[in-house]
Amino acid sequence: MKQMHLTVNGKAVYASVEPRTHLADFLRESLNLTGTHLGCEHGVCGACTLIVDGVPVRSCITLAVACDGASVTTVEGLDHDEIAGALRAAFSREHGLQCGYCTPGMLASARDIVIRMPDATAQDIRVAMSGNLCRCTGYVGIVRAIESVISERKAKSLAPPSNPRTDVGPAGSGRAGPTAPVSAAAAPVAARAARRTEPAGAAGRVPEARRIVEPGVGAPQTTVHESFTVDHPRGEVWAFFGRLGEVATCLPGTSLLGTPTDNHIETRIRIKVGPMVSEFEGAADVVRDASSFSGVIRGTAEDARSRSSTRGEIRYALIEEQHGASTRVEVDVGFTLTGPLAQFSRSSIVHDIARRMAGAFAQNLHARLSRGRDAAGTPVAELDAGGLLVSALLSRIKRFFRGLLGR
Repeated sequence: MKQMHLTVNGKAVYASVEPRTHLADFLRESLNLTGTHLGCEHGVCGACTLIVDGVPVRSCITLAVACDGASVTTVEGLDHDEIAGALRAAFSREHGLQCGYCTPGMLASARDIVIRMPDATAQDIRVAMSGNLCRCTGYVGIVRAIESVISERKAKSLAPPSNPRTDVGPAGSGRAGPTAPVSAAAAPVAARAARRTEPAGAAGRVPEARRIVEPGVGAPQTTVHESFTVDHPRGEVWAFFGRLGEVATCLPGTSLLGTPTDNHIETRIRIKVGPMVSEFEGAADVVRDASSFSGVIRGTAEDARSRSSTRGEIRYALIEEQHGASTRVEVDVGFTLTGPLAQFSRSSIVHDIARRMAGAFAQNLHARLSRGRDAAGTPVAELDAGGLLVSALLSRIKRFFRGLLGR
């Protein structure tokens, strides 16, 4: 697995991927950006075309790791792009689409023509679009749509974006040379720190002001909120949370892969679900805001046995209680599971399991704080999700009968 960081549709993404994974597969399977379509998977049909560093790229033959550090824009990221918006309207007006399967790739290539070839003729457009195949339209409507957008821009005296691309060459991670920028709406979103320090809101959630980094691409399938209190001052708890290795091993079944830094950690988590044992290996990056005693942890992991993978985000805030003698930890956890284990995350029972995991983490955290760094190497038992599942089911059954009997 290789760790990489890229910007997708203006949002920072940190991921752990196999070197052989293609960009299209990564976007579709890991980020749920299914607007990128796969056709021939040989770079011939053009259905998978998207924009990397301002350049149209065949994502089915581009390795995801080759885009480490690059800015990637899919069709979902072109919602507010001026040229793409004009092309969508023109494609509809000129009947340039039927089944629509090739359309995301068509729009990416057409946008490049409008930017790079402001004086293109119909023949120029046909040659430039020859790498995008369509089985429905006969191409007449597509060519007319692109022609009409070029003509409209000429009539309005709209100049091409600054520094337009004039050459064709390899793209990815800044290697494309001068490029035309995607619209400001799709530009990379800068990390921003919050400065408010008031306690959590009435609902007990981590305040929006403490969300110090924009959320990652794609909404999580499951979101869980938990809260627990430890009998230690906030400053002490905050200092402990900065020691990533010790924090990680407070989670049952977690071991370190290598030496963590101040903001990056690689771990292995062993989980037992009945007779099946999974070992998720992955990495996480951490951003902390000392002014509000809050932080964000983003990570990805994969189980080599079941081919299941997960990506998630943990946001936490530390709140003083009992005049500073204790600390309440507010945690929001959002995650997405893919693969055979995905069914485990679809039931609401995962909330019961999360509460038990939070309880185990709180106990380990309290023990580590009480015993100091001498306990840092203490092994933590693996997580038996099957046992937690049975326990959660029994609790639900008991609550059901208590409600039924009015007790």
